[in-house]
Amino acid sequence: MPTRIELLQGMPVFGAIGDGALAFLLERSRNVEVAAGAYFFREGDRSESMFVLERGRVEVLKHWQARDFVLHSFGPGDCFGEMALLDLAPRSASVRAVEDCTALEIGAAALYALCKHDTEQFALIEMNIGREVCRRLRATDDALFRASMGERDAIPGPWPRAG
Repeated sequence: MPTRIELLQGMPVFGAIGDGALAFLLERSRNVEVAAGAYFFREGDRSESMFVLERGRVEVLKHWQARDFVLHSFGPGDCFGEMALLDLAPRSASVRAVEDCTALEIGAAALYALCKHDTEQFALIEMNIGREVCRRLRATDDALFRASMGERDAIPGPWPRAG
């Protein structure tokens, strides 16, 4: 577990979160293995968890006019699906494993349990998730603006890391 705690603490979403709170979350989370080509989830699926990628690579896909378009890719140490922990709306995109993947799935129920156990640490995680979503939205807004101004290479690859 110490290695997982270190992995989480190195991520923007879990920055400044104490070992005890992370251990509490880890005890209530599950390990997920997804083979290359399989999906963690699909656009429109019910959402109630986020994933922390420990091994492998994934692509975020958006379906449009009978085709899938790659929006971004993520690797070890990245998280995805975190919007589910804020709005509980259906998944806005699909995430497919490019390589065999191992991830930690953190559900809304685990966060709710943390809220009852340690409200301050819960609030910090929620604030960090909000910051991560805002950071990604700013990058997307910038790319959309540059594309609307005719910049040919306006669409970014993976989001830049916070930091």
